[in-house]
Amino acid sequence: MISATLFVLGVRFLGSPASARKGNRFLAIGMLVALATTVTFAPRYDHWVFVVLVVLAGSAIGIISARKVRMTAMPQMVALFNGLGGGAAALVAAAGWPGSTGAASGLALLTMILGSLSFGGSIIAFLKLQEWLHVAQRLAFGLRISGLLVLAAAVAGAIFMGTAPSPGLGGAIALMGAAAVSGALLTLPIGGADMPVVISLLNALTGLSAAATGFVLHNQLLIIAGTLVGASGTILTQQMSRAMHRSLTNVIWSGQAAAQQAGSVDGTVQSITPDDVAMLLRYAKKVVIVPGYGLAVARAQLEVKQVTDLLQGFGVEVLFGIHPVAGRMPGHMNVLLAEADVPYDQLWEMDRINPRFRDTNVVLVVGANDVTNPAARTAAGSPLYGMPILNVDEAQNVVVLKRSMGRGFAGVDNPLYVHPKTRMLFGDAKHSLSALVRELETIA
Repeated sequence: MISATLFVLGVRFLGSPASARKGNRFLAIGMLVALATTVTFAPRYDHWVFVVLVVLAGSAIGIISARKVRMTAMPQMVALFNGLGGGAAALVAAAGWPGSTGAASGLALLTMILGSLSFGGSIIAFLKLQEWLHVAQRLAFGLRISGLLVLAAAVAGAIFMGTAPSPGLGGAIALMGAAAVSGALLTLPIGGADMPVVISLLNALTGLSAAATGFVLHNQLLIIAGTLVGASGTILTQQMSRAMHRSLTNVIWSGQAAAQQAGSVDGTVQSITPDDVAMLLRYAKKVVIVPGYGLAVARAQLEVKQVTDLLQGFGVEVLFGIHPVAGRMPGHMNVLLAEADVPYDQLWEMDRINPRFRDTNVVLVVGANDVTNPAARTAAGSPLYGMPILNVDEAQNVVVLKRSMGRGFAGVDNPLYVHPKTRMLFGDAKHSLSALVRELETIA
């Protein structure tokens, strides 16, 4: 009951950046209590030394990984850890399956499929986000069909195993292998821009596999924890798909349109220098900063905070516009800005900030491409069409910090960059913001 309560409270506290750290602590303590009580009350258990060694090894790996991972690589770590969770659930179910009967046997087989599917898909997601694996678009259809066929074979194998007298451990290994291969094949064609949605979906599958394992082992805590993960992952998947104005079927099956399908944008690009941006910001009344993946890549959150502090010292109102799918995972920008101690009340979600752009003097866009692209409202042939965006083009002035005129993750040109009210400040975001800080400090 203590562990279950800590799990529920932990998830609840994760709902706000202000209490997220407390939620993380609650969840970690809840897991520690769960492990300790499970081992303590296990009947005839005499492998304490092995348990302690495994816990120490796993804890060391987790702590070192979490402390050293860059914010830009956080989605990869989430995918990898989620895959390990699914694989662990599948192995536990495989170990408990030979002695199970009836419904427990069926749930064990289901867990082996779901957990292995999540494991295979998560490993591919990790490799693709790490840019260690690239798949040609022409192979997408064949990979999806192959994945479905292998998954169907795994389901058929599970049905056979559920009715066969004694398939043995070899059957369980073959089943898990087939499910893992199907997860990998189905994830391979999915583009990087859609990978956060896929990771969330795989996370839900891992939770469901853990819950099913709880039924196999008659462990109520596993049922509670797995259900929490499965439910939250499912809700998050739906919210992210809705934020991109795409169905989950479209994300998984169709994926993003190829980059070459995007139409080109005609117009004149107007550049600007840091000193001109500083003057524009200094005499503004309201400024909205829109962070994106470029901010994370440049590790420029501290420089953004310095700009914010200087502007507020001049009496300028500064807010941050946060799109639900900015960055590479939900909450990516919130966590990034929290690292720089940006106050939580300055972080405004899309629905709340959009009505404020009309009376905003300057919008500072830092590496956010697709989530500010007006083509999402007007270009019916664009893969972004229909996706809700931050309406930065309604502001009086727009300054975009960007390395080049390259396209975003969706491979679509952004007409905002040639808009008459837009100025481009080219260069690495960290260097550009540092120059902006120096210019603002020289203004009386």
